[in-house]
Amino acid sequence: MNKRHSIAIAALVGAAALVLSGCATDTGGDTGGSGGDATDAATADKGTITLGFLPAWTDGLSTAYLLQNQLEKIGYTVEMQTLTEAGPLYTGLAQGDVDIYPSAWPELTHASYMETYGDDIEDLGAYYEGAKLTIAVPDYVEISSIDDLADNVDMFDGKIYGIEPGAGLTKQTQEVMIPEYGLEDSYELITSSTAAMLTELGSAVDDEEPIVVTSWRPFWANATYGLKDLDDPKGAMGDPEALHFLGTAGFAAANPEAAELIAGIQLDDAEYGALEDMVVNEYGEGNEAEAISAWLAAYPDAFSTQIAD
Repeated sequence: MNKRHSIAIAALVGAAALVLSGCATDTGGDTGGSGGDATDAATADKGTITLGFLPAWTDGLSTAYLLQNQLEKIGYTVEMQTLTEAGPLYTGLAQGDVDIYPSAWPELTHASYMETYGDDIEDLGAYYEGAKLTIAVPDYVEISSIDDLADNVDMFDGKIYGIEPGAGLTKQTQEVMIPEYGLEDSYELITSSTAAMLTELGSAVDDEEPIVVTSWRPFWANATYGLKDLDDPKGAMGDPEALHFLGTAGFAAANPEAAELIAGIQLDDAEYGALEDMVVNEYGEGNEAEAISAWLAAYPDAFSTQIAD
């Protein structure tokens, strides 16, 4: 496995280990960037905001550290609450144990959670348009459509490698895509974690062996591993959707300055891609604050309410 693959997977595995040990890290104070004495003095007045996310889902990981940086600069104390499944995260958000989920997929992928908890959740705005669930293979694999999987069971040993069992992507693959394409008797969806899926993918790519995985866009692994999305002529993986910041009910009224800042964040493909790549790959675990500072310097006009260093 090459160095870039190893660094990325090590970061995810390390993050998962922190979660499994029950880590809920308070990263307030100086970690999120410099705010000067005025910011320090204002922190107690603004209160604490808890960001809940899954470290293995690197869209939420990246935007959590971006929000930490920006919110601390306007005087909030920010705590990071890491979880391993979407269900407990939505429960915590609805109950007020988590103030913000910084990268939710509420329109389709997480629609079932919104049906259950939506009355106690507030939409703070979408920051990225056109997110998509996919079934993907490395670009050296000579199939182009999900339809091709049925005739190539032996090539893939009858396995599709997925992520966490509670993920919306897992539900969509298991309950919609597999039966829609008649793959129930020929393929097994292997679920464990995003880190485990990436380990299998990295090993296969290094040996140029065929593998099929569940994936999504935007996701840094698509470029790193040379993945291509399989055509989905039956639309079983769903339509594109937006990525949202979700808050616990009443968040905007209680924190108007934070809500205004969050509503002003909209990222295009280049801005989002650079953000995730810097946080996950270029700087890596333990250096997220530095990654965010570098990204803000590279994209000073990325969103309307950005607070500079």
